[in-house]
Amino acid sequence: MIHGFTPVGRANHYMPSLKAGSIVKVDRFEVARCSSMYKITDHPFLIRFISLTIIDEVITGAPEINLQSRLDCSTISK
Repeated sequence: MIHGFTPVGRANHYMPSLKAGSIVKVDRFEVARCSSMYKITDHPFLIRFISLTIIDEVITGAPEINLQSRLDCSTISK
């Protein structure tokens, strides 16, 4: 799991694309090191949505994710 950061001015732009339980493909974003002050995952990096970021929901061919244990990556199955 990796943390994603959306600038407050862009949040309303991306909200329709981000639905609970959905799987999305994200293109055109920046990668930065996580600040220990704001770190919410164990991953050392975060993705930052920018004005060029494109978010598309994956409809077919997506892996099934067990939402009961989202932190355990071993629960992802195809």
